[in-house]
Amino acid sequence: MKKAQLVFIPFPGLSHLVSTLELAKLLINHDNRLQITVLLIHFSCSKETDVYIKSLPISDSLNFINLPECYVPPNTNPRAFFDALIEAQKPNVRQAVSDLITGEQHGPLAAFIVDMFCTTMIDIAKEFSVPTLVFLTSGVACLGVNFHIHTLRERDNIDPTQLLQQTEFAIPTFANLVPSYSLPSSVLGKEWESLFMSFVRGLKNADGLIINSFEELESYAVHSFSSHPELVGLPIIYPVGPILTPETKSKSIVEPDDIIKWLDDQPPSSVVFFCFGTSGSFDEDQVKEIAHAIENSGARFVWSLRKPQLKGAMAVPSDYSLSDLSLVLPEGFLDRTRGVGRVIGWASQTQILAHPSTGGFVSYCGWNSILESIHFGVPIATWPIYAEQQSNAFQLVIELKMAVEIALDYKVEFKGGP
Repeated sequence: MKKAQLVFIPFPGLSHLVSTLELAKLLINHDNRLQITVLLIHFSCSKETDVYIKSLPISDSLNFINLPECYVPPNTNPRAFFDALIEAQKPNVRQAVSDLITGEQHGPLAAFIVDMFCTTMIDIAKEFSVPTLVFLTSGVACLGVNFHIHTLRERDNIDPTQLLQQTEFAIPTFANLVPSYSLPSSVLGKEWESLFMSFVRGLKNADGLIINSFEELESYAVHSFSSHPELVGLPIIYPVGPILTPETKSKSIVEPDDIIKWLDDQPPSSVVFFCFGTSGSFDEDQVKEIAHAIENSGARFVWSLRKPQLKGAMAVPSDYSLSDLSLVLPEGFLDRTRGVGRVIGWASQTQILAHPSTGGFVSYCGWNSILESIHFGVPIATWPIYAEQQSNAFQLVIELKMAVEIALDYKVEFKGGP
């Protein structure tokens, strides 16, 4: 009997891609009647993503197709770059799926599962008369933020200028009023309006929403989708988490094995882990201030410190060289803290959070990181940076009372990047 075919279309950002492929593995392990083909989108600044893809094992049930790179004009607004990139891939996706279903060895096409930022591919799924499920790498409460603001704009005709004047919002997926500073710039800002409205319309067009969360964590938000009038009638949600990110090989100024060996020598729950994600970075002045605070605290630490991308560049932060690191940190910092801490680049986050010596996590509050920290039982101090991270921090500190705040309102304008 031929296996039913699922077509996965992940967003090319590393954290999205990894979570999507973990979902694919879970589905295959759950039902051996499925065969999954992942259509991989590439772009010029996806080196870390490409390295990860090359490390993946190929099996009879999980296959990969590399889509041709598409040209996006260099003067494209950074905010619109990825929408343009995904839209440009539609002909390639159509051709790849056509080739897939005409192959004699393949079974019937059952569905598309696409990333939350790839909902334009619903059009292609309809051409093949199959349903589309959207995979969200953020939480249920955050999904409610998007739907609520979309409703205010579309149903109540409230424009972004009026929204910006509000100080708090009654959002169905939150028990508490949510301050405006906790909402992403993309849901309130005029410059994001067309992209945001298109994004939420894409979610509403889905046949179902697969969410990397679980009811025990977000019970209030999950129940609101079946009880609140504003949310009833929207696509059904499927909380399937926690889907955790596996350990990844990394190249850093300090080798991962060296960090684990160093952690092995530290007392239990004594080390604070500072990590701000794939796209999180700080300017030189702020790096120095953070370093002073860490040193003055006297705490043991591991600090994943990344170099900001060049202004205007469509790229993720990179790792500092050792020589650059000594310039950006206060003079003598590395020598003075050698006995109590380590500064690294790209971090194997799950390895560090899983280690018994790790006792705290200063986190940017990306959703995957939150799930990993909860899974490994490491307390979080919130330091959100951009996107939905302020909403996540508010949820952790105020709604769930599962974290302490360093800041809830710190925000850096996201200018585009994977």
